[in-house]
Amino acid sequence: MKLLYTLSLSILILASCGGSGAGDASGEAVKTVTPVTVTSPENISLNEEITLNATSTYLLKFGVKANINGYIQSSSVKMGQSVSKGSTLFVLKTKEAKSLGNTINKLDPSFNFSGLNRIKSPVNGFITNLNHQTGDYVQDGEQLAELTDKSSFGFLMSLPYEYNQLLAKNKNVTIHLPDGRNITGIVAQIMPALDSATQTQKVLIKIPSQYTIPENLIATIAISKNTSSKISLPKESVLADESQQKFWVMKMINDSTAVKIFIKKGIEANNRIEILSPDFTGLEKILLSGNYGLADTALVKIKH
Repeated sequence: MKLLYTLSLSILILASCGGSGAGDASGEAVKTVTPVTVTSPENISLNEEITLNATSTYLLKFGVKANINGYIQSSSVKMGQSVSKGSTLFVLKTKEAKSLGNTINKLDPSFNFSGLNRIKSPVNGFITNLNHQTGDYVQDGEQLAELTDKSSFGFLMSLPYEYNQLLAKNKNVTIHLPDGRNITGIVAQIMPALDSATQTQKVLIKIPSQYTIPENLIATIAISKNTSSKISLPKESVLADESQQKFWVMKMINDSTAVKIFIKKGIEANNRIEILSPDFTGLEKILLSGNYGLADTALVKIKH
């Protein structure tokens, strides 16, 4: 009995000690105040773009071929050299002329037999491959060099077919090169076939002739998809659920309280989101930072 009395007394003492430290002096729980920054909706022109890769290429390449059996008497070209239409690339001399030419001329100087044949460039372009050098014996039809057609140069862009209609309003596009330069190009040709695996269509973008761009350079091209001048907010101020089906912002209703306002968003561009509804006036204070995870009617404090 004495033991039971002692235990009861100990429990009462511990209970009284624990109860004296719970809560604050008024017995109310401490409310959390979140520091935040705010912004306001603005009318800023937005341009939603899609960015696609494009590769520089020459669509037309010519094989410069021998038109006789004989020796290469001389060659005036080298790898990478720019050549003009009509310029002499190779001079060929027939096997017979090499052995009999001087003898025939001595017998009859008026005959003026040389046996030389000049191979000329059919287009303005660049030498991309050399197959033979001076002194080589070649046969009729054998390739001597490979030549690109300078006028066929452009960037080939793979355009998803779903964006095919965008080309009607994007005849002029901006090509962003890896070295930081931007070049204005023109949509010159849409290839008539689709890649069956990716459902993309090749589009040729031509650039001004004063630019010298190496082949197989990968650049990016931005195509305008949608434009808007409606009211918008910074992307950081718009929150979403895990399924990205519902979107909302936290709006200040007084100096210390923010409430959840569901929105319908439009296009996204330039790190901003178009707000289709509700109709904001531009005078609202919308949380920019500190908004993540806040409940409706949250207590906040604006940082200045």
